[in-house]
Amino acid sequence: MKNKTRKSAALYKSAVQLMPGGVNSPVRSYSAVGGFPLFISRAKGPYVYDEDGNRYIDFVASWGPLILGHAHPRVVNAIKRSAAKGTSFGAPCRQEVELAKVVCKSFKSIEIVRMTNSGTEATMSAIRLARGFTNREYIVKFEGCYHGHADYLLVKAGSGATTFGHPSSLGVPKAFTNKTLLARFNDIDSVMKLFNKYGRKIAAVILEPVPGNMGVVLPKRGFLKELRKITKDDGSLLIFDEVITGFRLNKGGAQHLFGVFPDITCLGKIIGGGLPVGAYGGRKSIMKYVSPDGPVYQAGTLSGNPLAMAAGIATLKEATKKSVYKKLDSNTNIFIHEIREIIKKLNIDAQINCIGSMFTLFFTNNEVHDYKSALGCNTKIFSRFFKNLLSAGIMFPPSQFETVFISMAHTEKEFKIAINSIYKALKEL
Repeated sequence: MKNKTRKSAALYKSAVQLMPGGVNSPVRSYSAVGGFPLFISRAKGPYVYDEDGNRYIDFVASWGPLILGHAHPRVVNAIKRSAAKGTSFGAPCRQEVELAKVVCKSFKSIEIVRMTNSGTEATMSAIRLARGFTNREYIVKFEGCYHGHADYLLVKAGSGATTFGHPSSLGVPKAFTNKTLLARFNDIDSVMKLFNKYGRKIAAVILEPVPGNMGVVLPKRGFLKELRKITKDDGSLLIFDEVITGFRLNKGGAQHLFGVFPDITCLGKIIGGGLPVGAYGGRKSIMKYVSPDGPVYQAGTLSGNPLAMAAGIATLKEATKKSVYKKLDSNTNIFIHEIREIIKKLNIDAQINCIGSMFTLFFTNNEVHDYKSALGCNTKIFSRFFKNLLSAGIMFPPSQFETVFISMAHTEKEFKIAINSIYKALKEL
């Protein structure tokens, strides 16, 4: 593999002298699987190409947003048209209004939305808003759920923090996390204990309704509804972090799928069509607290950037067309069924958690239903599996604790190649 990726190796050698770990986001590092990350030069449809010209079938999809695949013509053209008129204004633009209309129309729980530049900004702002609205200080988060890198949320977080074995972070004063309470995902009793102890001091409960940052973990039946009831009875707010699942599972996100609607929703990924973006929204009575209407301050010089808005509008127009989600789900189910058959045939200690067009192959015999059970997976075996796949031209996320994404660009051809490669990769284990 090294001989095939000499340019990536050379770039990485330079990068480690210029950037921490040679990357601008830890999750891009191959530290958890060994070796150096590939440097991508271009991408099209279901494929990415590294600096050496090697082609890979991509199941990372820029960590979720590229539901249409890479460089979709309508998205690219929308960005080009917008860029020709100016890349940033620092002032309101028409595209902001158009994208806001799509979001509010698609999500039953969102009447007003505020655009940000990232998912981290969205969750950070949503929590500030919840505290301002309720005049309470405590928040409840769940082990293994990742909500960006805000100080008070880096407590047993998922994503890169779990991948590298550091669920917390140095540089975060203990005082910053004193008001963050931890519960266990899918364990409603752990939530009740916190509410019994802290009562009406809890401003909000924040969670990924379907966690995707400790690998895909599905909520147990009734779990989300119980959370909705507990928070409503207590006067706390329920925040759904749908940065990954929003417009990925369907037009209305996980909340529409499960019929449980939060007070505040955080979005990102797909609504920017591959460009940096985030958003948070909710009912008018809550969102009116956001500046300049209200006393909860939040700002962003580049928020509502015309390029990101144009890319998001073009992406959502395509993604929300009739039968798109049905086709995505069908393709994913067929793909996963074949992988499960391989696992069974080869007697591999592994299982798959899947919902919609996202899934994780966990190397464990046990059901993965929370953070603790996810940590029980065999990461050494995953590392070997990942390298085997990469050598065969198949790109999965370089971590046991991340999500595989299917896009509309994946066709029967790519699935067939991937299945053959997965069979060989697993057999070599």
